[in-house]
Amino acid sequence: MKFSTKAVHSGEQPDFKSGGDVVSPIHLSATFARREVDKPPKGLEYSRTENPTRSALEKKLAALENAKFGLAFSSGMAAEATLLLTILSEGDHVVAGDDLYGGTRRLLETTFRKFGVSTSYVDSRHTTMVTKALTRKTKVVWLESPSNPLMRICDIRSIANAASKHGVVSIVDNTFASPCLQNPLELGATAVVHSTTKYIGGHSDVVGGAVMLSDKELYARLKFNQNSIGAVPSPIDCFLVMRGAKTLQLRMERHSENAMRVASYLLRHPKVAAVHYPGLPSHPQHGLAERQMRAPGGMLSAELRGGLPAVKRFLGRLRTFSLAESLGGVESLVDHPATMTHSSVPASEREKVGVSDGLVRFSVGIEDSEDLLADLKQALR
Repeated sequence: MKFSTKAVHSGEQPDFKSGGDVVSPIHLSATFARREVDKPPKGLEYSRTENPTRSALEKKLAALENAKFGLAFSSGMAAEATLLLTILSEGDHVVAGDDLYGGTRRLLETTFRKFGVSTSYVDSRHTTMVTKALTRKTKVVWLESPSNPLMRICDIRSIANAASKHGVVSIVDNTFASPCLQNPLELGATAVVHSTTKYIGGHSDVVGGAVMLSDKELYARLKFNQNSIGAVPSPIDCFLVMRGAKTLQLRMERHSENAMRVASYLLRHPKVAAVHYPGLPSHPQHGLAERQMRAPGGMLSAELRGGLPAVKRFLGRLRTFSLAESLGGVESLVDHPATMTHSSVPASEREKVGVSDGLVRFSVGIEDSEDLLADLKQALR
């Protein structure tokens, strides 16, 4: 079954015994009655443990990433935290890309470090740097590709293979690419995480997260912790993510098309010092991106000349692009990583990896590209 068909139908086949709903219904009940004390109906006991709407979403999520299993969470960070709690113990070590979402880095540094888990940050564009950082205590390699916010690409297959040889779990945050454009499990990764708030939901109206994987033993442990920790999405949230997922391929095609036009325009503009977008031939990992991804996606970042003062003037004049955190919605958003999404990362660490005060991150939406270019033109002028 092709991707767009799976996005529409997976997890939502009509059940003619219960009425034949074409769209999976929203099951709001918190608990489920039974006639016999030891026989819960259809295995349903309590909605934190299992809910029919969430089960439908989880089947769809697994199908989208070509995984055997999918688990839904109340946010992307809830998905990350529960997955790491399932794998890590005191004294363990993590190797992560140095160009990492600020929230993930905060989780590793402020939550897991106090429980005795250490993290080494390396330039994951170079597989050798990742492998050299592995120790006997390393349990997880954490990757983003494309990375947030510098759009760096790592060789998922080579890093996952190297990690596997050392008995290390490889996890890829696939939020920027979406399962429509990239499938890390097929490249050898152990698990994939998503903020379903972003491209899978796609409409900036729901917060959610997901883990997709095919490792049966890890899935069983993770599902136990999903129930034990309880960071699960509501049935309404599950419904909204499922509804968004149905148009994912259509949206990603338009996101990629528009982002390419925006990136090309910014690349030629004299007030822009650099553009980071894997779809541009000038991107250092353009060839690798073409091999790993089916399209370059809707995310890009750019360095404006003039530093923070110029950035503030530019951001204050945009009208079609909204200045807001998050990404992946149908509307175009712009973000200043140094003061917004990555503000929790110390300035010295941000600057070391290239997240400068002049860097602006764009989530290019599905509007008419001419309107987006006109907005950029007037704001830069």
